[in-house]
Amino acid sequence: MTLKPLRWSALALLTLLAACSTTPPEPTEPAAPVKKASGPVYEAVSFSALPASEKKDWESALEAFRLSCTSIGKRDAWRDVCLRAQTVRPGLAREFFEANFTPWKVEVAKYENNEEVGRQEAGLMTGYFEPLLFGSRVRQAPFVHPIYGVPDDLLVIDLADLYPELKGMRLRGKLEGRRVVPYDTRGVIQKRTDLDRWAIAWVDDPVAAFFLQVQGSGRILLPDGTYMRVGFADQNGYRYRSIGRWLVEKGHLKPHELSMQRIQAWAKENPKRVAEALAQNPSYVFFEERNGDPNLGPTGAQGVPLTPRASVAVDPKFWTLGTPAVVSVSQEKPDLRFVKPVVAQDTGGAIRGPIRFDFFWGFGDDAGAAAGRQKSRVEAWMLVPNGLEPRDLRR
Repeated sequence: MTLKPLRWSALALLTLLAACSTTPPEPTEPAAPVKKASGPVYEAVSFSALPASEKKDWESALEAFRLSCTSIGKRDAWRDVCLRAQTVRPGLAREFFEANFTPWKVEVAKYENNEEVGRQEAGLMTGYFEPLLFGSRVRQAPFVHPIYGVPDDLLVIDLADLYPELKGMRLRGKLEGRRVVPYDTRGVIQKRTDLDRWAIAWVDDPVAAFFLQVQGSGRILLPDGTYMRVGFADQNGYRYRSIGRWLVEKGHLKPHELSMQRIQAWAKENPKRVAEALAQNPSYVFFEERNGDPNLGPTGAQGVPLTPRASVAVDPKFWTLGTPAVVSVSQEKPDLRFVKPVVAQDTGGAIRGPIRFDFFWGFGDDAGAAAGRQKSRVEAWMLVPNGLEPRDLRR
C-alpha cells in the first residue's frame, strides 16, 4: 500500500499558514502544562522470549533485509550489520539475526493527567497485495476505465523550506484564479473527461481500478500478452475513507461480510451504484509506469522490491524503513495465526501508529484472497542492531 509522507488537507494547511504568518500576542497568563500524549515505549527482551517461528521465514526476512540494506547500508546505525548480512550462508538466517540484533517489545503508553495509566501491547495488522488487472494502453472496449498519471493541474507544495517544523508535510491543491484550493475529490475526478490525456492505461473494471489505488501498485495484462507494472506516483491530498463502512451503513452489506471479494461481488450485482459507492472515498491515487525485474515484488516506499510474506507497511513516524521486526498475529474469523520475522519497507495512507501494519502477501488472486480476509490482532518486537536503541536507528 504505497502511500507516501503524511498529507494534510489543503484547507487545513492553508489555515495553518495564515496562522503562522502573524506574530502571536504576548501571553497574559502562564501557559498550561503540556499534557503527555499516548506514545510508543520499547523494552529490550531476549530472543528466547519471542514466540516460536519457522526457520524458513527467517530466510525470507534475511532476503528482504539485504534488499533494504541497498538503501540504509551507508548509515552509521546500519553499516556494519548490513555488511555482515551479505555473507550469511544459506540456512543460517535466524542465527544471523540472533547474533546481531536485540528484540525490543513495542507498546503504547496511555496517560491521564500526565500519569501513565496503562499500556497497549497489541495493534492491528491488515493485508495487501499486488493485483492483476486486464487492460490496454489505449482506450478500446472493454478497456474504458482510466488509470491516471499525475495531471498537470495538481500542485504539490513542500512546506519545509518556509516552515521546517512541517518537514514531510506537503500541500496538494490546484489553482483557482490566483488562489490555491483543495484538489478535486474522487467523486469530482470520476466525472472529469479532461483528464483522459493523462491516462497511462485503461482497464475493464472500475472496482479493480479502485482496489489498485488501495494497494498502491499492480500489474496490467495487455492484449499482446505482456505486462505493464504501475506504482504510486501521487495522490489528491485527501485521506482514505472506507467504502465498506458506507455499504454497511446503507444496509447493503453486514459488518461480518466486509472483504474485498464481497465488495466486488456487490458491485457486480449493482453496477448502476458503483460510481456512487466509490465516491465515498475522497482519496484518489495517480500512477506511473514502473520497470523492474518481473520476478521481484513491486517497489515499496523504501525504494526496494517488496518480498512476499516478509515485507510490511508501517507508519514512518515511528519506524525507520528497513528495520526488521517480529510480529505475532492472531485472528478468529476467519482463523489466521502466525509468527514471522518481517522488514518495514513500505508505508500506507491508512497505516498510522506504532503497532499498525499492512502485511504484503504477494502477487495475484491467491494473495488477494488472503489479504482481503486479514484484519488481525498483532504484537510486535522491533529488531535493533546490538548496542543501539530504537531512537538511534535514523542515524
